[in-house]
Amino acid sequence: MLFPVRMVGLLTGGRPLSPGSRAGLGAAFVLLGLISAVELADGRTVRYVGLMATVPFLAAVFTQWREVLIAGAVATAVGTLFAIFGDSGDYSPYVNVAAIGLATAIAAAVAVVRQRQAERIAELAKLATIAQQAVLRPLGPKVGTLAVAGRYISATAAADIGGDLYEALDTPYGVRMIIGDVRGKGLDAVRTASIVLGSYRHVAYERADLRAVVADLDRAVARSVGDEDFVTACLVEERGGTLTIVNCGHPSPILLRRGEVITLDPPSPAPPLGFMPVVRTRVERLEPGDRLLMLTDGLAEARRDGTFFPIADRAWRLLGHGTVGDGLASVESALQEWVGYRLDDDIALILMEYTGPLQPSPTPLPSWEVGSTA
Repeated sequence: MLFPVRMVGLLTGGRPLSPGSRAGLGAAFVLLGLISAVELADGRTVRYVGLMATVPFLAAVFTQWREVLIAGAVATAVGTLFAIFGDSGDYSPYVNVAAIGLATAIAAAVAVVRQRQAERIAELAKLATIAQQAVLRPLGPKVGTLAVAGRYISATAAADIGGDLYEALDTPYGVRMIIGDVRGKGLDAVRTASIVLGSYRHVAYERADLRAVVADLDRAVARSVGDEDFVTACLVEERGGTLTIVNCGHPSPILLRRGEVITLDPPSPAPPLGFMPVVRTRVERLEPGDRLLMLTDGLAEARRDGTFFPIADRAWRLLGHGTVGDGLASVESALQEWVGYRLDDDIALILMEYTGPLQPSPTPLPSWEVGSTA
């Protein structure tokens, strides 16, 4: 089987075959060999040559049209040999050989159509990746003075982005982060997420108060979605070691401090964006080494046999060590194992670490004082 495949490589000008093409040609030649063996075992009467028309169609499933033509040509040649040297009282073997040639032409046309569709799908996948990077840009490893990492875990294998969103920006008012979840799924949810992120990337630099940022985002959502649609969101600002949090109907962030896990619930509940939330801020003073996890409800509601994933119990063990990127990778691994690699909802995560206030650089000595004994 390997010899014919190598010969195909020579006949295609030395162009390397993809693993799929090699597998398809190998399967086609194996099928051709099986049909030939049955024909030989049946004696000199030609009975099964017509089955060789399936060989180019099998090749067309995996290979390009050139390889299909080669597989069909080999099948036609083998069928012709059986027709010439076999015993037959009519011209049916030659009719079957002609059918193999016709099948080869049809299979080559099918391979051309399949290849064009595959190229179009690959192009669309590339465009989707570019769109994903535009909507959810990679975070970190540093934003301002904070170590920051973001992670998106899709519940759909064919999609890398949905209605969950996150962003972290180094603004004149400190490092500002947002995490949110759009009601609904599909392209409408992606569109709404892009609107929220686009608005946030503008107003986060313009508004000194997080509550003003929330008001601007609420108007952007209200203009863009239906009456029953909304976006839950949590916004965080770190400035000089002071953490300010506003929450619009979103799961509360989790603070990890010296082995403790603290849920930072808002002073009072507020509705999501799109429902004119009136938010109250929660202020915390950070300590060096503190880590903050921001999450969407896909993590809070992930369950196995009716039992929710115990993020609060496992948070320190999973997130308290290594880099912030390592922490999010540990959470994803533990979560996927918990749910048996079957998620019901997308999940967005941000993990940031506060390392302490920025130390001023020491004033360098004048050059004439370097090495001075005075």
